[in-house]
Amino acid sequence: MMGVPSARALMFQGTGSDVGKSTIVAGLCRLFAQRGLRVRPFKPQNMSNNAAVTDDGGEIGRAQALQARACGVPASVHMNPVLLKPESDRRCQVIVQGRVFGTWEAGGYQKQKPSLLPYVCESFTELKHDADLVLVEGAGSPAETNLRAGDIANMGFALAANVPVCLVADIDRGGVIASLVGTHRVLDDEDNARIVGYLINKFRGDPALFEGGLANIAKHTQWPCFGVLPWQPAAARLPSEDGVALERLQPATVSRSLKVAVPMLSRIANFDDLDPLAHEPNVQVMMIPPGRPLPRDADLVILPGTKATIADLRFLRAQGWDVDLQAHVRQGGHVLGLCGGYQMLGTQVDDPEGVEGSPGSEAGLSLLQVQTRLHKDKCLVKVTGTHVDSGEAVTAYEIHAGRTAGPDAARPVFALDNRCDGARSASGRIQGTYLHGVFEQDGFRHAFLRSLRPELTLSSQSFSHAVDEALDELALALSRHLNVDALLAAAR
Repeated sequence: MMGVPSARALMFQGTGSDVGKSTIVAGLCRLFAQRGLRVRPFKPQNMSNNAAVTDDGGEIGRAQALQARACGVPASVHMNPVLLKPESDRRCQVIVQGRVFGTWEAGGYQKQKPSLLPYVCESFTELKHDADLVLVEGAGSPAETNLRAGDIANMGFALAANVPVCLVADIDRGGVIASLVGTHRVLDDEDNARIVGYLINKFRGDPALFEGGLANIAKHTQWPCFGVLPWQPAAARLPSEDGVALERLQPATVSRSLKVAVPMLSRIANFDDLDPLAHEPNVQVMMIPPGRPLPRDADLVILPGTKATIADLRFLRAQGWDVDLQAHVRQGGHVLGLCGGYQMLGTQVDDPEGVEGSPGSEAGLSLLQVQTRLHKDKCLVKVTGTHVDSGEAVTAYEIHAGRTAGPDAARPVFALDNRCDGARSASGRIQGTYLHGVFEQDGFRHAFLRSLRPELTLSSQSFSHAVDEALDELALALSRHLNVDALLAAAR
């Protein structure tokens, strides 16, 4: 029988969304791991359609997978025990400890979420058994007091698990003094008592000019400041999780040799698949927002993953992107479908069990001769194999509901250990695959891109090395600009 875990913990909550909590936790995970501590990341509740498959056979948010990498340990379902994957504006799939728990409407989830707190606490305790320090990331902001009842993501968890809280505030968007003082004002005394201090993120300019602001915050809150962190370019080189990060990919105004267009589907998922392409200096990744046509000069169109294939098929047609795709193909362009994008390329998508909502079917784009039938049993697996055309080795993961088959699947894209994956058209210019993460493999990425443009000059730096380099750079910046010893002392 295991004893009582002795690990210390500190939670990072934001004054709003996208203040940089995930990045700061990742940097601190790397920093404290470099100091010899057994560090583990934890996020009680995450909302993201970017998910990773863990070594223990479940799925968690990509941010926690990156944080696990920063710690130098395998990702576990216990690092993100509740994952919400939006399927529409009012409905989401609920993943508990790595597995599908149900699909709930927003109002239903608010009523049911207190029942998930025991799973959250169980996972937190599990992590503490194998750690010296657990760094906890909140979700959104504790200042959203309308969500406080039954909360499991912020102060509700901090109170239940007796974890102290450091607030993270984003100065780049403005109003940072009001966001901190306002958070103090709207929290009740019990929640305020959990806060041990705050830090300022994304500062640009001379920190001396903000000394008066720090004094004002101290006057109204009595909270100590753990430091002011300058804007970190390294953060942009880390894999994306939230949709707000999509804009950081290369804009259409940047001229590059090979142009890749990606329509921004309404339920786009696992778009971190695109990060290794953006890593290449001569590849331009253009995220095409709704209302704009796909560029006629694109060499490759990638249909990304989606959490709602049928709904996003309809969304794609509503933008006129199906017409753009047909024109792209007629002009000799290439198309790659990833996961849900692969399903869209076929002739039909059937959902008889109502996996994505109401049961039904939708005609596909008919660019590949395959059909997809959605099933409630989700495929969650890590795989290894080779790229059929180049022979390059790949390590990847699958995370999808559905089976795809048809004549074009007889021309697979990848040969896995005991089966094949994907489909190609007779011309080879249209391809689809269920594999995520394949572009992280430098050999495959280079072979694939050179099949489109043989003379293309590609990066000599490994993408994996670039990610670890960015984590090291971030850890160094945190050590220079934050009082990390005080943060560690505040952990309890």
